[in-house]
Amino acid sequence: MSEAAAAAPPDIRKEVLGVTNGKMAMWIFLGSDGMSFMGLIAAYIVLRVNNLDIWPSPGKYLGISLTAFNTFVLICSSVTMVKAFEGALANDVAKLKKYLLLTIMGGAAFLGMQVYEYTHFFTNTHAAEGETAFRLFLSGIWEGSLVNGHWEFENGGTHVPRSTLFGSTFFVLTAFHGCHVFSGVVYLFFTYLGVCNGRWDKSRIEILGLYWHFVDLVWIVIFTIVYLVETEIGTG
Repeated sequence: MSEAAAAAPPDIRKEVLGVTNGKMAMWIFLGSDGMSFMGLIAAYIVLRVNNLDIWPSPGKYLGISLTAFNTFVLICSSVTMVKAFEGALANDVAKLKKYLLLTIMGGAAFLGMQVYEYTHFFTNTHAAEGETAFRLFLSGIWEGSLVNGHWEFENGGTHVPRSTLFGSTFFVLTAFHGCHVFSGVVYLFFTYLGVCNGRWDKSRIEILGLYWHFVDLVWIVIFTIVYLVETEIGTG
């Protein structure tokens, strides 16, 4: 080995087993972050399975149709991210900018609809309980109905909050994922600015794509488990 070669600093972009350092770092991050999501989702499943008698049907309180559309929007943003990477591979800056912008718009739309859903919980009143859905989530699901400011109960029921698990697990899972989407949108935005200023490379676009696809995949799992799997109170 020559003295010049021995004195040269290590190349941080050097590939190890065909993977760049940046891509390897992202895979490690996604693996650890995936375990965090797996823990939260597993906890949700365990709590739900062990509390079937007090767990309400998601369709009773959650806007499934709106969230299904929101899920579709997020999936479409994954497609536009793929198209953006295709533009990067082809050195087609116009295509890269176009699809990065569409991906940003998709992520922002997802966040906007999630904020609307949360706001809906604050303001809308559920006819059966006469309480806002937000209060139901935080205070628990109650037996009986609120009539003229007083709780009335069927079959001599007692005024006992049934559970706060439904609301707490819902907010933890969806808000934790929402933070990831927000981070991804910020990441996309600054990447887009870099492309506009000529400061970008293919490896960075690929790493960004890995993160965005991960966020989309996790949401599909959350949407399926939290919104689509029905549970009727009184079963179990």
